[in-house]
Amino acid sequence: MPAKALSGGDPTLLRRLNTEAVLRSLRGADPMTLTQIGKSAGLSRQTVDVVIEELAHGGWIEETAPEKSVGRPARRYRFRAENRHVLGIDVGVDSASYALSDLDGTLLATSRAAMPARQTAAQRLAAVRDGAVDLLATQPTARLGALALGVPAVADARGRIRLSTPLPEWTGLDLAEGASAWFGLPAYVENDANLAALAEHWRGAARGASDFIQLIAGRRSGAGMMLGGRLHRGRGGAAGEIGALPLLGWESAAMNDIRNAADPARIFADAQAGDIEATAMVDRFARVVAQGLAAMVLTVNPDLVVIGGGLSRAGEGAAAPIRAHLGRLCLDPPDVAVSELGTEAVSLGAVRLALEHLNADLFGTLGAATYSPLPTQDRAPRPAVQNTLSADLVTRTEV
Repeated sequence: MPAKALSGGDPTLLRRLNTEAVLRSLRGADPMTLTQIGKSAGLSRQTVDVVIEELAHGGWIEETAPEKSVGRPARRYRFRAENRHVLGIDVGVDSASYALSDLDGTLLATSRAAMPARQTAAQRLAAVRDGAVDLLATQPTARLGALALGVPAVADARGRIRLSTPLPEWTGLDLAEGASAWFGLPAYVENDANLAALAEHWRGAARGASDFIQLIAGRRSGAGMMLGGRLHRGRGGAAGEIGALPLLGWESAAMNDIRNAADPARIFADAQAGDIEATAMVDRFARVVAQGLAAMVLTVNPDLVVIGGGLSRAGEGAAAPIRAHLGRLCLDPPDVAVSELGTEAVSLGAVRLALEHLNADLFGTLGAATYSPLPTQDRAPRPAVQNTLSADLVTRTEV
C-alpha cells in the first residue's frame, strides 16, 4: 500500500486510520496543538504523539513557532503542503496552459505556451513537455509528485487517447505513458470538459451541486458531467459526447457564425444592447446549444448547467438565451450559470485530478480534508472492450 511513504513499511489498519484522522484534522487548518488535534481527530493524546512523531519524521508536518502565552507555550503543528507539488496542463490546438500547486491546492505559478499549428505526435508531445520544463525552472524548490493533462479528446481510464478530432495525430497515443517519462512521475490524462467540471465543482460555479453538466464552448463545443458529486466518464470515457449527433447541430452554421467571428463576445454584447442582427445570431446559437444540452438534461435531470470555455466571457449575455431555450425544451429545466473559472478551468481541473491521485498514493485512502477519492472505475484497469471510435462521429473541444 502506498502509505509506506509515511513509514518504513505497511502500517496496520488501525495505525493507518489514526494517521488519516490526524492528517484530516491538520489539512487546511491553522497550526494546532496536540490537544486540539486529538479532540478534532477523536484520538488520545498518546496516540496523537505517536502519529505526530511519524509524520514529522517523514517531513509531512512541522512544529511551528509558539504563540505568546503565560507559562510554557503548547507545541503547535502544521501540515507541510509544500512537501510535494502537482502540475496541471490544459493541452489545446494552439496553446497549452500550465498550473503548479502544492498539496493543499494553492497555486504557485501559471504559464501559457504557444503550440505550433502543424506538428507530429512526437513534436507536440515534446512541445508540451518543454512548456512544463520552463514553468518548473521558475520554481526550483518545487518537488513534483504527479501531473495531469486535459485534452480535447476521448481518453480511456489508462490515459490512452481513443479519439481526438482537434489533435488527430494523438489518436491512439498512450499519453499517460509518454508524459510519465518526462520527470519519472505518474501522469494522468482526462478529457478537458471533464476536468473543467472537476474544477467548477471544486472552486467554481458548481460548488455544492451534486448533479451538473459542464459545457465548454468556444471554437468547438463539448460537455462533461458530474452525477452524485462524482465525475461520470462512462464505460470508455466518452460520456458527454453529445456533439457526435449531427441532428443536434453543434457543428452547424448557426454555431459557426459566432464561433468563427473575430470577436464573439462583441456579438453577445451587441445583442444585449438591442442590435437586431446580433440578437438573431445569438438566439440561433443559443437554440442549437440548448438542443444538445436538453438531450442530456432530460436524461439525468441535473441541478445546474455551467457554461465554460471561451463562451464564458460573454457572461449572462450567453447564459440568458440558453436558459430561455432550455426552459422551453425541458420538463424540469436546471439553473444555468457562467463559469467562475473561465478558460483556466481545465488546467485547474488537471491540478485537482493530480492532487486526488497523489493524495491517495501518499496517504492511502485519504484524499485529505479537501479531496475525495476518485471512483474505482477511474483508478483501476477496465476489462477489454471494443475500443474503436469513428473520427467522423465525435468532435471534441478546443477553446
